[in-house]
Amino acid sequence: MECVFGLVGNGFAIVVADTSAVHSILVHKSNEDKIMLLDSHKLIAASGEPGDRVQFTEYIQKNVALYQFRNGIPLTTSAAANFTRGELATALRKNPYFVNVLLAGYDKETGPSLYYIDYIATMHKVDKGAFGYGSYFSLAMMDRHYHSGMTVEEAIDLVDKCIMEIRSRLVVAPPNFVIKIVDKEGARQYAWRESVKDAPVPTA
Repeated sequence: MECVFGLVGNGFAIVVADTSAVHSILVHKSNEDKIMLLDSHKLIAASGEPGDRVQFTEYIQKNVALYQFRNGIPLTTSAAANFTRGELATALRKNPYFVNVLLAGYDKETGPSLYYIDYIATMHKVDKGAFGYGSYFSLAMMDRHYHSGMTVEEAIDLVDKCIMEIRSRLVVAPPNFVIKIVDKEGARQYAWRESVKDAPVPTA
């Protein structure tokens, strides 16, 4: 039931993910952040089995940090994507992770980039990509409205179009989405699109 998508614009990359933690017919929470900061200029958005998703993204995050700690320089986005693909490929023959990943980053030399990596360790550098049931609608909207060199305002408008399409067309549409952006200033949360808020947990 998950929806993860992203695109590359003029000097930035945006990734969007739903925030629903779902099992079978139950919604456990509606504020689960599925986009992790790998380092100051990289984001990894993941969909798949919740346990695999959390464990694998944390494993990649810590290894990217370890590389920077040992060598004094960060991995490039391409290197981080290839490392991620390699770990999925290794696990595929042993104890596979059911995780699909969109990895976005910004490098001083090459600018923004977005990598599509699926659970069988297929990797492509793309301008736009999506996973989950929402991909049927977000890819259609991006095919229609995406163009290279989009401004942040144009990209956010397109993201909102994709979210509205998912909410209106998908029978099991998640209510809330988180939007994160990475550019020369770094990776950060841009906005939330919420239609449902989790009730606060009462204190004893």
